[in-house]
Amino acid sequence: MSESAALPLVVVFGIISVLLVRSRDVRAWEAVCIGLFGMYLGQTPVLFTIGGLVTWFLHGFTSH
Repeated sequence: MSESAALPLVVVFGIISVLLVRSRDVRAWEAVCIGLFGMYLGQTPVLFTIGGLVTWFLHGFTSH
């Protein structure tokens, strides 16, 4: 995943993370969103595996 493709995901997951932390009530799915934010922000090698999973998941909803 290129840096230009990861940047919008960082912004979205960052906003979600800030809102969740402010609510002081973090559930399991919310913790996953915060973890995804960390992965995209850090650009770790695990990013490619998680990026592929997210892409596969999103294509499942958008393909007809």
